[in-house]
Amino acid sequence: MPATFSRRCLGCLLLLLLCTRVSGGTPADSAMTTQDSNQTEVNSVTKMQAEHESSGPAVATEKLKPASKQNSQSVSEHEIVLSGAPVEKSVSVPSPTKVELTCKLDENSHLKDPQVTWKKGSETISHTSKSRNSWTIQLTISDSSHLGTYTCILKGEKELSAVFHLQVPKIEGREKPIITYEGDRAVMVCKTEYNPKAWIWYMNMTNGTGQVSIDKVLPTDKFLIKRQSAKVSRLEILKLTKEDRGVYWCEASFDLGTSEARFELRVLSFTAPLKPFLAIVAEVAILVTAIALLEVYSKRKEKRGEKESDQIEQLKSEDVPRRRK
Repeated sequence: MPATFSRRCLGCLLLLLLCTRVSGGTPADSAMTTQDSNQTEVNSVTKMQAEHESSGPAVATEKLKPASKQNSQSVSEHEIVLSGAPVEKSVSVPSPTKVELTCKLDENSHLKDPQVTWKKGSETISHTSKSRNSWTIQLTISDSSHLGTYTCILKGEKELSAVFHLQVPKIEGREKPIITYEGDRAVMVCKTEYNPKAWIWYMNMTNGTGQVSIDKVLPTDKFLIKRQSAKVSRLEILKLTKEDRGVYWCEASFDLGTSEARFELRVLSFTAPLKPFLAIVAEVAILVTAIALLEVYSKRKEKRGEKESDQIEQLKSEDVPRRRK
């Protein structure tokens, strides 16, 4: 009886162990868990892809964000087409940027297979790309040392050149002198195509004081500086006197340097407008006097002529009776 019970217990234990291994022992459990985890990740990725695909343009916009940030640093492109004569072009560069310069041979040009050389000043540089009858260099302008003259030289049967002048933006001023009168006011305006960081006005006075910064030294009730916009600065000088005459100029500051425009102011006195009139009056007086003197001389000459003719007639009349006798 005990032996039979022991065999039965042993059989139960063996059966239980066998069932445990078949139904979900530790190794099989681990394998199933890894597979389920992988399947869950695959399902999750599949679900995310399906959601992205269903979202449409919004996904494309999201993906393009880094590219749009890169495109914000755009390249400024400038081209010169050469036909039969050298060409020059000014390029304004107000701030650090990338510039692409291209010289292109006109399709109707007879210059075939030219030898091409790029120069910065007198220094030879290499061009970055070439296409049919077109040669390009790309520059990174980070400071003022990169500004200057870049020349594309084409040599063949004859020589052609394209010259690019990279410079700080110019300021529109006034070449002719500003002429006004005492007690009046003078207005000077400076303009530029780009937004400068700052505007400064200077005056080179004729009384020996030299260069003076108007906005820091001179009185505001005499000199008014108005910034009409970021691109326009205006200087007004009130109640002009002779001491205000001289040279004025405005200076615009950019990231890569400064640019200026010059003005010459001439202040005339109240009698200045009368000088031409007085000169004309003097000329008229001299002319009238000359005419009067000429008339007096002519009359005297006529009287002398009449007197001489009378004397001749008298002599003739006296001579006739003498002949009769």
